[in-house]
Amino acid sequence: MTTLRIGTRGSTLALTQTGMVADDLADAYGVKTELVTITTDGDRSNEPLSRAGGTGLFTGALRDALLAGECDVIVHSLKDLPTAPHDQLVVAAIPAREDPRDALIARDGLTLDELPAGARVGTGSPRRMAQLRARRPDLEVVDIRGNVDTRLGKVTSGELDAVILAAAGLTRIGRTDVVTEFLDADRWPTAPGQGALAVEVRRGEEGLVDRLDHAETRVAVEAEREVLALLEAGCSAPVGARAVVDAGLLLLTASVYSLDGTTTLTSSHAGVWPDDGDPAREIAASVARELIDAGAAGLTGERP
Repeated sequence: MTTLRIGTRGSTLALTQTGMVADDLADAYGVKTELVTITTDGDRSNEPLSRAGGTGLFTGALRDALLAGECDVIVHSLKDLPTAPHDQLVVAAIPAREDPRDALIARDGLTLDELPAGARVGTGSPRRMAQLRARRPDLEVVDIRGNVDTRLGKVTSGELDAVILAAAGLTRIGRTDVVTEFLDADRWPTAPGQGALAVEVRRGEEGLVDRLDHAETRVAVEAEREVLALLEAGCSAPVGARAVVDAGLLLLTASVYSLDGTTTLTSSHAGVWPDDGDPAREIAASVARELIDAGAAGLTGERP
């Protein structure tokens, strides 16, 4: 294969992320790369994420193009990817994770705790909405959609007092200068897989990209996403998770929120990594079972 065609969404962030993967593939394999821009259902819709179709909103069209042979590889933000395995496709590489935290961008350099009562804070994520209501019930949470520049523009125009975005995306497009606070990942767990990319290929073609796989990132995000799968909650559910590898241990904490922010359920477990079993799955199962027993199904709206 002389040119590797890489499918991507057309946003500035998606093109930047995919360009990084393309450069890494060129270095690792000595191949030429070509970006193939694909429009997804999520790009066409202006509906709030909670009502716009849920699982696969930003990934279905990319997968269809890969299966149709329009490209050889596709790149996703891992947090957008459904947790259920695909029978014809496989995530063959998860590169080293970028900063998984959320970032606040507020007027006048304010932090979340410094925002005045009644301040308007925008986000399209039900998880972030629930966390905002839990931590600052005096704020007005505004449901927004749009690319990074559109969201940032709502603050500079004065329409909103602040927005919350993924730190990883801002880092990749070189816009961390606008951040007024990086939200602590222990107090403010983010979407399972946030900050990581997924490089997907047709089954049997893993050798096209698997040199980019980062073992510690993979085990951490697989643990986070396994909790989501066991809760039978979609990628827009009010679930936060944080897994890290430290001193030979895999540490996982997950929280489930009620949308109004009044209830939070949290569970944490740890296990040895690497070992001969499947630590990500085993630890996630323990965390998910505790959350389910505590009533998580009633908060996510699902019945695990």
